[in-house]
Amino acid sequence: MIVFRAFCFAVLMVVSGCASLMPARDTPPRAAPFDVLGRVRVTNQGTAMTANYRWLHAVDADDIWLMTPTGQALAQIREDYEGAVITTAEQKQYRASRVEALTQQALGWELPVSRLQHWVRGVPVPNLPFEIVERDAAGKIRQLAQDGWRITYDYYPAAQNDGLPRLMDVAGAAQTLRLVIDTWRTDSP
Repeated sequence: MIVFRAFCFAVLMVVSGCASLMPARDTPPRAAPFDVLGRVRVTNQGTAMTANYRWLHAVDADDIWLMTPTGQALAQIREDYEGAVITTAEQKQYRASRVEALTQQALGWELPVSRLQHWVRGVPVPNLPFEIVERDAAGKIRQLAQDGWRITYDYYPAAQNDGLPRLMDVAGAAQTLRLVIDTWRTDSP
């Protein structure tokens, strides 16, 4: 009987440990890996911030660096299955379970990473209702409305960066993000 209880306890510990590694049910599925470099402008309640960025999106984590035009780090944002962390240039750290809440707390604006990882490729987030407002002559989405955000796209030519987005305007209720994507790398980071 003691051996059976020990076995059940061990199985319970393994199962509960695995469950903590799984993403929450309301988290959209992760997009394919990419590595992008560009510039971002955030406008929120009358204030604006501009920075260069690098976003390394992997199978199990996102790393986003915000930098000055001269390349000095402003902040590093990391999100993985353990949660999200922002490290500022002053090495101050903020932590939360999701990057959206964390950026709101630490930076004063929301960075919707769980949705942006899909939108940045010019596609809607799977399993969330959406409306395609406009398509171009080639059938690519020009404007998309999803989850309280409106995304407007401009694409690279088909022969350059696989015709992926080069410019995105992402507008929410209280803020807008303009993402310019200068460099795309879509092989596994």
